[in-house]
Amino acid sequence: MATRPGTRPGVPGRFRLPHLVRLAPRSAGARALAGKTLERAAGRHGCDDLLADRADAVREFRDVLDRHLRSRPAGCPVCFRALLAAEEEYHWTNVLEGFTDDVHHVDCPHCGTGVMIVIGGFGRCSQVPHGNEEIRRDLRPATADELTGTGRWMHRITVRDGQETLADGIAHLFGKAECPRCAGVFGIADEYTAANRPVTR
Repeated sequence: MATRPGTRPGVPGRFRLPHLVRLAPRSAGARALAGKTLERAAGRHGCDDLLADRADAVREFRDVLDRHLRSRPAGCPVCFRALLAAEEEYHWTNVLEGFTDDVHHVDCPHCGTGVMIVIGGFGRCSQVPHGNEEIRRDLRPATADELTGTGRWMHRITVRDGQETLADGIAHLFGKAECPRCAGVFGIADEYTAANRPVTR
């Protein structure tokens, strides 16, 4: 059976991005599905054709998300992740879970030790295993004035929308960590980005 232009075999036409974006202002489900569609665009996952010639829809979706976030909705992290995907910040889309018990793994750039970065209810620290225990060091959050680029934009949006947990988590994520093994200090976001930024088409 022939498929209509702009669709993909196995993907119903009603799930095309422009249609989802039209529904998004009044449908949480459409916002979530459109966000997932954008998240899948970070490489060759078989969904790239869903975004072909869809720049206008992506811009419209970005505006819809921004207006929705300004209303301070419940379930903000889901909407915020969709906004990050619309901005093509795909690796941050995947890392932000709401900072309730987020754990990220990076390598210390000074000694190569694998370091666990914890941001959430279990604390805000870097840690490495030491026998049956963990060696921990408190993270050093960035101040609003120290943030730049994507981190500054993310922090500004979450502060604007009253999302204190997200804003605090972003300040820590874009701050500094001390390696519990060698005491070297490094930028968490820099090391995470170096290890996880996807290769886009």
